[in-house]
Amino acid sequence: QVQLVESGGGLVQAGGSLRLSCAASGRTFSDYTMGWFRQAPGKERDFVTTISWRGNNIYYADSVKGRFTISRDNAKNTVYLQMNKLKPEETAVYYCAAQYMLGRVGVRESEYAYWGQGTQVTVSS
Repeated sequence: QVQLVESGGGLVQAGGSLRLSCAASGRTFSDYTMGWFRQAPGKERDFVTTISWRGNNIYYADSVKGRFTISRDNAKNTVYLQMNKLKPEETAVYYCAAQYMLGRVGVRESEYAYWGQGTQVTVSS
């Protein structure tokens, strides 16, 4: 079992930045691929970005490329999501997820077994 706790959400103006954190506990964090997803009100949960267990394989949704950066600190059992130039349409609950993938990355919600409770990000116009 892996327990995930997100933090860092909040209210920010359009064009602003936020840094989300996801702290993991339970199993060996460095064994897991980590992902970030988001769910806007009334919409499905969408993929944002993913990072492999050693951090050498990263993938972003096209909509966030160049503005968002995922990183991980295996010594601190934490994955981060730096979000810059935020847009109002990116208002959503942001979730981190974990799954053992042997170095691969995953872009589908169904690929992840472990999820945090989410953190709200609100971008005002």
